Amino acid sequence: MFLYYVNILKCSDESYYTGITNNLEKRFNEHQFGFNMDACTYKRRPLILAFYQEFKDVLQAIYFEKKIKGWTRLKKQALINGDFDMLQILSECRNATHYTYKD
Repeated sequence: MFLYYVNILKCSDESYYTGITNNLEKRFNEHQFGFNMDACTYKRRPLILAFYQEFKDVLQAIYFEKKIKGWTRLKKQALINGDFDMLQILSECRNATHYTYKD
């Protein structure tokens, strides 16, 4: 049985890279040592493994990765810091037309 990892790498330019792998150490090293010059992390090294979450189901891992990729930088930082209260706040809809703001 494989384990799958969704990870967030913090790049030297302070940007975040989100990815999925079934071998976290190997994949991090590939990014860190620049095995692929076309990778978006190649010119942003050195990297820090800021966050990872383990999954037994590849479909759940893919879903979570796609979800994180759509998040704002602040939401990613809250996840990395384990600040789940802030993550909840940042997840709430603040649109004036949202049903929670209607009379």
